[in-house]
Amino acid sequence: MNTWFRYHISAICLALAQFRRSPGHFFFNILVLSMTLALPFGGITLFDNIQSVTGQLSVSPEISLFLKQNTERTDAQAMEQSIRQLLRKDNLAADIIFIPKEAALDSLEEKTGLNNMAGSLGKNPLPDSYIIRLSDNTPDGATLSARINAITGQLQKMPETDKVQIDSDWTKRLAALLGVMRMGLLFLGVVLGIVVIVVTFNTIRLQVLMHLDEITLSWHVGASRAYIRRPFCYMGIFLGLFSGILALILVGLSLYPFNSAINELAQLYGSDFRLSPLNPGTSAILLLASAALGWLGALLSVNRQLRKIY
Repeated sequence: MNTWFRYHISAICLALAQFRRSPGHFFFNILVLSMTLALPFGGITLFDNIQSVTGQLSVSPEISLFLKQNTERTDAQAMEQSIRQLLRKDNLAADIIFIPKEAALDSLEEKTGLNNMAGSLGKNPLPDSYIIRLSDNTPDGATLSARINAITGQLQKMPETDKVQIDSDWTKRLAALLGVMRMGLLFLGVVLGIVVIVVTFNTIRLQVLMHLDEITLSWHVGASRAYIRRPFCYMGIFLGLFSGILALILVGLSLYPFNSAINELAQLYGSDFRLSPLNPGTSAILLLASAALGWLGALLSVNRQLRKIY
């Protein structure tokens, strides 16, 4: 075990020594790789912030049922039982909330700052209504959507109903958009991951060619392929790791100008939304991934060169 540790410590020291011998060469390689990694890292940061906001939104379907203006209050309140029976037939649980037209007008006046709207218009323009908040207890989203559309059609046929509206469709569209964004990030990550492997491959190939005499001598005195390969693999790991760290720093710094622009827009909507850096756990995973890509590129490169030599 001590011998194994000594081999790896020696390989790490040799890899770091190569960085010290030609810092400019490795710096520009790290800069190129960090710019490449900054794209998926930035996309993941944006996706993580958007997902944290959308996670707070209710995606349970919500139906608004507006009654005709001439509906009597007793008839309007009696509709609750009919709605419950309709939902019970379809085995759907829901919270049914009756909103009188007076309460709806008070809420509108409070939000808009306009007072005595009924007096100005001669009457209350708002109808009585129901809010039906369904519990999304159906495993198949498509089946649930079909059932909701069927229930909406039956609610619309009630004599007292003026209009039925599904209010949570936009959250489903947003969830679908996030799914597309997730797939786009995956594709971007795969493509740019290949770029990282290729750049590391070429960097390590040049290092192998520069130390070809040393490698040949080591081979003739009995060094194994693993012993020869180990320092170059660590070089690839350090290339990926340092590039990942720089990419995270670049993404973190870019959040400041973005937040300045976002803050002006958010204030118009009464929001305090800001882009936050990735949490330490996600950052660590991304650094491990970038180091693994560097290791893979180095391993492929050194194996290919060793096959040519021996």
